[in-house]
Parts: sequence; structure tokens; C-alpha cells
Amino acid sequence: MSNLLAMGMQWGDEGKGKIVDLLSPGFDIIARYQGGHNAGHTVYAGGRKTVLHIIPSGILQPGKICVIGNGLVVSPRALVEEMESLAARGIEVGPDRLVLSRYAHLIMPWHPVIETIAEENRGGKKIGTTCRGIGPAYEDKTARWGIRAADLLEPEVLAEKIKDNLALKNRLLAAFGKPEIDPAAVLEEYLGWAEKIGPYIKDASAVIIEGTKAGRTVLFESAQGTLLDIDHGTYPYVTSSNPTAGGLGTGLGVDPRLAHVVLGITKAYATRVGAGPFPTEISDERGRLLSVKGDEFGATTGRPRRCGWFDAVAVRYACRLNGVNSLALTKPDVLGGFKEVMVATGYKYQGRVVDGFSTDPWFLEKVEPVYKSCPGWPDTIGKEKSFEDLPRAFRDYVKLIEDLVETEVSIISTGVERESTIIRKSGNEQVVGILSRIGTLKR
Repeated sequence: MSNLLAMGMQWGDEGKGKIVDLLSPGFDIIARYQGGHNAGHTVYAGGRKTVLHIIPSGILQPGKICVIGNGLVVSPRALVEEMESLAARGIEVGPDRLVLSRYAHLIMPWHPVIETIAEENRGGKKIGTTCRGIGPAYEDKTARWGIRAADLLEPEVLAEKIKDNLALKNRLLAAFGKPEIDPAAVLEEYLGWAEKIGPYIKDASAVIIEGTKAGRTVLFESAQGTLLDIDHGTYPYVTSSNPTAGGLGTGLGVDPRLAHVVLGITKAYATRVGAGPFPTEISDERGRLLSVKGDEFGATTGRPRRCGWFDAVAVRYACRLNGVNSLALTKPDVLGGFKEVMVATGYKYQGRVVDGFSTDPWFLEKVEPVYKSCPGWPDTIGKEKSFEDLPRAFRDYVKLIEDLVETEVSIISTGVERESTIIRKSGNEQVVGILSRIGTLKR
């Protein structure tokens, strides 16, 4: 049976939490491969809202094994708080259901402080990070200063690494007028976290590979979105990891060919949090209306998201980059009631039309989107059971998007609840097989 990778096609916040939750019943293992607790996946089920930052949203489905891969950087405090919050709601989060890769790097107390210093010193060129220490933790990983989950299981190793790190980091903190951090206090704190998460620390790669050998299926998930990828996003206004499909193999220690189908997730419009170029941003009242109707506020920070029209140039780039087989289109209901809906079909740069996407900020800041105007649809989307029941104007909109990004749309999310979802027949037999595992396939 086929495995699937679900990932974002824009600047994150595409509704991946709902889609992963929706797909999870059709899989045995749900594994995330990058990011930190700067990401937030929001799921609505049974009228209740759940926001997850580290644990895959498949944890809300009984009996599923959830894996936190080595490609993540993990705050032990945030992880424990999330586990305890789920347990308080009666959701089982034992070591038989949740795995933390022994090779995942840890966010240490000095990382948020260093990130705050870095942001403050950017002046007017701030990246807009959450200052939760994600970037500096990845920096230490690459610079070979990192402390990994496995180190929690070896107190002497952990003590030595903390001491060595702070011999350097405290000099940096002092240079910027920040108080020094006591190595003994950090060791005591992290040994406390070790008692709570130690039983979850395992070889995540082996769990997945042995699982597939035993016939278990895997749903791989990323955090953030393609355009925030450290290598292939709008650098430097990006995250510090690889949300793209290429991050799967390194972030979980598995053969990337285990992902038989790649499902791209995209909103019916576009949003972005923080600084950085955003060619289709809407600066008038329509943008503010989208923000309110779509509840466009960060799941992790509460920051308002910038809103814009669907950018087919950017999404086509994301589909090509990730080898996307099919798309899930989210939040079309938010566009309901607009008399006119715009789609960027290309860019105009220095007087000529270009249809290719570049991640260079200076380019994206200067382009003028070339728009196609589409008639709007009624503000009633949400209760339809099949694609044919949806307004004609919206069906035409979907067809236009498919033509422009050269990828089919097989899932349409018409609301926040699991049930507010339409599954369409796919031209890809593997996609058909996967979608048929989660419910009746709408012919």
C-alpha cells in the first residue's frame, strides 16, 4: 500500500493540520521531519480546536504511531507541555504511540536569547522570527555544537556539552549585556526533562523502516511551506530547515522513495506571516476582510497574517520543485461573497511578462503580478457533499488553478471541521488508492 507526503505549497499556514488529521485514519505511522515549535497545526474536531506545535496531528486519531524526526529541533519544555495538554483531554500519548528521534537536536535556554539579540540587531531588516530559538538551534547543529535528544540519556555527556557550549555562549551574551547562564542550573533542568521524555527517545528511522517492512503505511508531514525552505524559499525571509520534499530523507533517516505520493496543500488565496516579499499581497479593505473571515492569525504567535490573491506562479514552482502528484485546496469558503476573485498568472518585471518564479527577494519586491479576473461565488460554501454541488464559478476557479499549476486538485476543504471536505476522483491511481482509504471516493 502507498505512503504519502503532505506538505505546504505557499508560506505555511495552508491548513496542513486539518489535512493530516483527515488523512491519518488511512495510515499507521504519521512522521514529521523538520521545523520546531515555531510551527502550529490547527485541527477542529467535534467542535473543539486543537493546536499542535511539535507532535504530528495524527495523534488525535486513536492507535496511530507518531514520529518526531531528527530533522526537527525540539524544546523539551514545549514537548512536555503539549504531551500533558493532550493527556489531560484523554488522548493517549504514551511511548507506544509517540517516538522522539534520538538524533533530534534540542533547543537550549541560550538559543531564544541569541535569536532575540540577532533580530534586534537587524534593525529595519528583521526576518520576523518567533524568537523561540529555532534558528540558533539549527545553527549549532550545523556548527557541530548541538545537543541531541540521546544526550539526555547520558548525564555525563550532557553535562560536558552544556559546559562547553556555555563557555562560548556566555561570552556572547555578556558582549550584548545579557546575563550569563548557569551550566549547573541548565543541567538540572534538562535532567528533569530527561525523566519525562526519556522513554520516548528511540531510533526513529528504525521505527519507520521496520514498520514498513511489517506492512505499515506512513503519512509523512512537513511544517511551514515550500516558500519558507532555507534553500529553495525566499531567502533570507525563510525558516531554518527544509520543508520541501528533499528534507524527508535527511529529516527522518529513510529512503525518500518511501513517499509514493506527494500531496501539496494550498489555500485558495495566499497568506504570509512576518517580513519578506509577497507579490500578490492585498493592501486594501479586501485584504483586511480576508484576514478577518479566514481567522488569519498565527496558530503559534497570534500574529496577523498578510493576505493576498492566489499566486499560480509560486504554486506552480512549488509543485515542480516537490514532484507534487495532487493538491488539497483549502479555505475557498473564505473567498465566498467576493464579487471578483483574482489569480496571478504571471509577473511583469521591467516592462516584460515573465512566468517563472525566482526566490530572490529583490526580484519579487519589484514584480507586478499579471492577474486574471474570475467571477466570485456565493458566501454559502461548506455543506456541499460533492464537487458538482459547488457553485459553477468556484468549479471554474478550480479548473483554472489546475491548468495554471499543472496539477490536479483532489481534495477541497470547505470548512474547518473534518466533515467539511470533498474528495474528488484523481487521475493518479496511487492517489485514488490512498483517498479511498479515508472515506467514500466521490465519483
